[in-house]
Amino acid sequence: MLILLFLFFFTLMMSVVTAMIREEKLRGAVVITGSIVMMIADIVFCVWAFTHGVSQNGVMRFLPESAVTETCTYVFMAAEVFLFLLISVLSVKHGKWYCILLSAFGTFPVLWLDVTHKAVENLPMLKIDDLTIMMFMVVGIVGGLISIYAVGYLHDYHIHHKDVENRSQHFQALLFLFLTAMYGLITSDALSWMFFFWEITSTISFLLIGYTRKPEAVTNSFRALWMNLLGGCGFMVAIMYCALCLHVGSITELVELGPKAEGIVIPVVFLSLAAITKSAQMPFSRWLLGAMVAPTPSSALLHSATMVKAGVYLLIRISPLFEGNLGGIMITTIGGFTFFAASLLAISQSDGKKVLAYSTISNLGLITACAGVGQPAATWAAVMLLLFHAVSKSLMFLAVGAVENATGSRDVEDMHGMIVKFPKMAYVMTVGICGMFLAPFGMLVAKWAALKAYIDSNNVTLVIFLVFGSATTMFYWGKWLGKLYVVLHQSERHRDVVHKSEWRVMYCLTAMIVALCTLFPMIGSVFVQPVLSQSFGKTVGTIISENDIRVMLMMLVMIGLMPVLAALLIKNRKEKMTMAYMSGVNAGDDRHFIDSVGGIRPSYLSNWYMEDWFGEKKILNPSLYLSAAAVTIMMIVAVGGAL
Repeated sequence: MLILLFLFFFTLMMSVVTAMIREEKLRGAVVITGSIVMMIADIVFCVWAFTHGVSQNGVMRFLPESAVTETCTYVFMAAEVFLFLLISVLSVKHGKWYCILLSAFGTFPVLWLDVTHKAVENLPMLKIDDLTIMMFMVVGIVGGLISIYAVGYLHDYHIHHKDVENRSQHFQALLFLFLTAMYGLITSDALSWMFFFWEITSTISFLLIGYTRKPEAVTNSFRALWMNLLGGCGFMVAIMYCALCLHVGSITELVELGPKAEGIVIPVVFLSLAAITKSAQMPFSRWLLGAMVAPTPSSALLHSATMVKAGVYLLIRISPLFEGNLGGIMITTIGGFTFFAASLLAISQSDGKKVLAYSTISNLGLITACAGVGQPAATWAAVMLLLFHAVSKSLMFLAVGAVENATGSRDVEDMHGMIVKFPKMAYVMTVGICGMFLAPFGMLVAKWAALKAYIDSNNVTLVIFLVFGSATTMFYWGKWLGKLYVVLHQSERHRDVVHKSEWRVMYCLTAMIVALCTLFPMIGSVFVQPVLSQSFGKTVGTIISENDIRVMLMMLVMIGLMPVLAALLIKNRKEKMTMAYMSGVNAGDDRHFIDSVGGIRPSYLSNWYMEDWFGEKKILNPSLYLSAAAVTIMMIVAVGGAL
């Protein structure tokens, strides 16, 4: 328990210290040192938790002394009031009055519950199980690496963006404060405590998106704020109903009521609303797309690895409550539709960060749909998808940020020939892309488990969404991967200007992807299955069979052998280089051709983005309207039927 307290308060202290240091080199050294200490403490805590109790009975719950609980409650209440005042001041400054109303509606009923002591007492406030440990590894290790990456990135960012005020110390302080909130969120079992940390992550995301203070950034930051505050209102309604009607105050107690309990659908539906807003599911996906205006570290940490994962983490926690009720139908429908629609939209994008944004929304949709099935096999797939997506997508965001700082562009079309221009970057991005859609990397394995679970649950709609969504996923990742290896004659290697600290972080994430790919059978059996057995109240058997593992090991070996075999086949072979055919007379440099009227034109190889079919102007708004109607109708039917 002491190591958990150290981890929480050390991260909080790092936020305060970082905000106070204005000298860049000193602050960078402090951030790097603090991040390393945080990651070490995180690993020590996870090892301790696994070897002291979690491995024996599956869970550890902590019920602090009443004086400690009361003190924490008052501290949280004061912090909630401060957050409300902060949001109110900024909303008045920018004329966004509706944010004040949403913040008040979400904050004051929970405060009333605490002040009047109508909340359920003697709760297990904290809970640590294998799922908590896995989330700690994601938040601590990935978050620490991203914080280190931010040191070099922000230095280059402000060199290229001289019109943006340099507030690096505040940016890095907010990163550590966000990690503190995430530690609190994933260990909280009490709904009121989880709600407090939930709201902190929403506020920090709002501040980071508006970092540049440009009109677009301000607009996008308030869009993210009001959507997440709306989700917070849903969380508040669930807390109030649980406390006043069901007389439960924790996630564990709520799940123990079971999916058939009277009135259970109401908190399930409103918690689901909170989760899909936080995870940027349609119709709330636009806040994540707008968040891409923020510097890359915030995209990697908040909008790929951790914050958006808080939503699906909550869904995984309450997944046993989804089976056989309208809450589960709502979540699977929205998740499956988002997975398919966002993957179609990703096809039409050439901006690297937009591709990653739509891909993130799409994959979160798949995780959401898996959790909504309410069966162990599907939830197993959701957890595995969460792990692989967090690491792979973080690496891709950081790689795109490094490319943008080095070349001035993050467009996929400008990444052609990366294997020659920046070979190390090409290798890193290759692992990140392959981790998202190729066998035997975990995303594809988890998708297979999801498909099997959908078939077993006789959910034909989800099967259709998964099959077609996976096909479109392969299309846009294949385009990007191919672009990295397209080489024109006379391509030259460029000077590597990426900071060593950034390279170290990307190498670590690359190694983590390979490690997850190799160790996923152990992760599934040792960590995930015990959580599911406890949550669903029954023994969960092996999801991935030994035959499946053998096939995937063969694939892994082939991935290693193929480059070696290719090298042996072309060794000592002398091939005659010929000029490319360009539908015109080649100008002699393989880069230009002479057209029919004698003019010299540059040649260019471009991907097909099908904007006329899948562009944002074609399908984004219809998708948002359709999903908004579906959410509204299903919530009305679910709540109306329960009442």
